[in-house]
Amino acid sequence: MKVPQFIPFINSDDYDSLKESFDNSWITEGPKAKEFTDKLLELTGAKYGVFAPNGTLAIYLALKAIGIKEGDEVIVPNFTFLGSASAVEMVGAIPIFCDVNKENFQIDLEDAIRVTTKKTKAIMPVHVYGTAVEMDEVLDYSNKYNVKVIEDAAQGIGVLYKGRHVGTIGEIGTFSFFADKTITTGEGGFITTNNKDVYENLLYLRNQGRIDRGSFIHPRIGYNFRITDLQASLGLSQLSKLSQIQKRKTEIYTTYFNRLSKIKGITFFSPNKNANYIPFRVSILTSKSKDLSDFMAANEIEVRTFFYPLHNQPCFDYLKKDNNDLFDDVLFKNSVYGYENGVCLPSFVSVTDEQLNHVCSIVEEFFTKHSLQK
Repeated sequence: MKVPQFIPFINSDDYDSLKESFDNSWITEGPKAKEFTDKLLELTGAKYGVFAPNGTLAIYLALKAIGIKEGDEVIVPNFTFLGSASAVEMVGAIPIFCDVNKENFQIDLEDAIRVTTKKTKAIMPVHVYGTAVEMDEVLDYSNKYNVKVIEDAAQGIGVLYKGRHVGTIGEIGTFSFFADKTITTGEGGFITTNNKDVYENLLYLRNQGRIDRGSFIHPRIGYNFRITDLQASLGLSQLSKLSQIQKRKTEIYTTYFNRLSKIKGITFFSPNKNANYIPFRVSILTSKSKDLSDFMAANEIEVRTFFYPLHNQPCFDYLKKDNNDLFDDVLFKNSVYGYENGVCLPSFVSVTDEQLNHVCSIVEEFFTKHSLQK
């Protein structure tokens, strides 16, 4: 039985929502985008929000809006998708990597202190795999070192830290609506803030340096970072199914945990106890990750590794000039451990119970053969 790593959760409701935009002859950013914005602000509790074409550009706009400029340093966890760091490079700033913890691979604030310098202007906690960073520690760090907090909540829709939605706790936060996110618009991003001045900066930056989109007078330099009502229509339909998506993701996680946690040699990703958990991926760790992945591929089951550590990404080799000792694997032991031992199991919303049972059976078969079963 073939089991893909991911299939987008789209159905007739999504088609019907898109049809409304076609029927109304409004496909550029318009009334549907306004409605989607309002519903996202209601969900997150943020005062202000704007869209971006994707999650990476959302981070770029957020960094620009809070004043990050060329030569500034932004601390980024070593365990995250490349876009978190490449967006820093886009504004001319320097991504500085720190390690993550070993329990749930969220940013390690003690290690952030290690790499903090006079040039550090912002820190980017990334809420990965459906749980939250320990944000009280981030805010304490921010206050002590006078740096701004930009939350990368690309995977965090619906995730709460001590009752507050991630992405709304720092100076500014960003979300992604890429196809594999909890809700999707195909491509798309959203930026939240409670700071009116930052919000105004965002409005100018994303709309060609003007507030009024119909004006040909541009008070500031800005760009076109709008989305379309087609994307917003899809997003609205997806958002209406959020509770259904959360419920199914929890069921998927529970099925895997009940079957596979009994196996000696497997450790499950542990969510933050101060946050709810919406399993973005069902993530396990095992010293046999490479052999397990190969065995599952041979049985037509697609899995993924954890994130490749940013400090080893070839595209960031330029940062090693005169600072090669700061990129030693020993300084990033937890993110290296995650990559070398992590396996993400198929956990898309529409995965069937039959497929889940098949995946579990193949994993059990593998560990039985390797004599690791309890």
